[in-house]
Amino acid sequence: MQMVRNMGEAAASSGVSPGTVEKAVNALLKWRDSQSHTQKPQLLEQDELLYLIVSLKKIPQKPRVNPHNVPLPHPLIDPSTDPAELCMVIGDRPKSGLTKDAASKKIKSENIPISRVVKLSKLKTDYRPFEAKRKLCDSYDMFFADKRIIPLLPRLLGKQFFKKKKIPVPVDLKHNNWKEQIHKACASAMLFLSSGTCSVVKVGKLSMGKKEIVENVIAAINGIAEIVPSKWGNIRSFHLKLLDSLALPLYQAVPDLRLKILAEADGVLEEKQEEVEEEEDASHQKKKKKKKNKGRIHEVQYMDENSNDTNSGAKRKDEIKTDSVSNKKSKTALKKLSAIDIKVRDKKKKKTLAAQ
Repeated sequence: MQMVRNMGEAAASSGVSPGTVEKAVNALLKWRDSQSHTQKPQLLEQDELLYLIVSLKKIPQKPRVNPHNVPLPHPLIDPSTDPAELCMVIGDRPKSGLTKDAASKKIKSENIPISRVVKLSKLKTDYRPFEAKRKLCDSYDMFFADKRIIPLLPRLLGKQFFKKKKIPVPVDLKHNNWKEQIHKACASAMLFLSSGTCSVVKVGKLSMGKKEIVENVIAAINGIAEIVPSKWGNIRSFHLKLLDSLALPLYQAVPDLRLKILAEADGVLEEKQEEVEEEEDASHQKKKKKKKNKGRIHEVQYMDENSNDTNSGAKRKDEIKTDSVSNKKSKTALKKLSAIDIKVRDKKKKKTLAAQ
């Protein structure tokens, strides 16, 4: 009870009150009851999960593949009571110093809740097709793997494990406390901080009671706030939802008023600068237009003067040409007249000689 009170006080001080969480949980449960009456009954009843959506203000600078463990007061998978199917991937390389037989003997002797052990070499050969990877992903509730082979698994497992948030949880198999590590991972929610600002965390099941779900949600909110860089300063919002329901808001960060005022002041200064620049551009363009107009007028004047000069020269040339043509015509006409006179004279002389 004291732990629950401490969680409630922390949630209230951080901006998330237990009352809002209770209202959201009640609304989701009522919605699920109303949907169950309209939907067809399924042959195999599945326990539906509740998801907490975390939105950050900034993208994490160092994204990681391995999830963060967020402790929950009521675990989603309890191997001691629930018949959960757990799978462990071990490295069978010579450097690992661990074989499948040795791992299975240790699991049986210490009563570790692991259903199956898969070797890394078998994962490379037998689970290469997509259908085989999908079946492996759907066959088990949770996966564990040797800490030393975690960097090799994303390429071998494929996208299906990432979509269903079933990436193997790293376990240090060099230590002897395998059972303790596995129970701790089962009692925690997995927070994946990748290259985006939004993350989804499983925080409860419909088979739990309302109080258990509320306690899990509050514990997850406080644990995520401690893990995220800059803590509450980097959290934008928390939402709670079922798989097919709407996301109900639990927390929303208030925008920084100081930044808003600075942004408005910057906007006013930018507007003033733009107005001054527009006025300067307008005046500059007017001056340019005046200069261009003056130059064009002078050019027109010069062109007119040049055109007058050229027209007068052309007229003089035409006059000279006409004078020369008329002179030539008059000379040719005089020559023709003189030739005709000579011919007439010769005819008269011939007639007079003939008459004698």
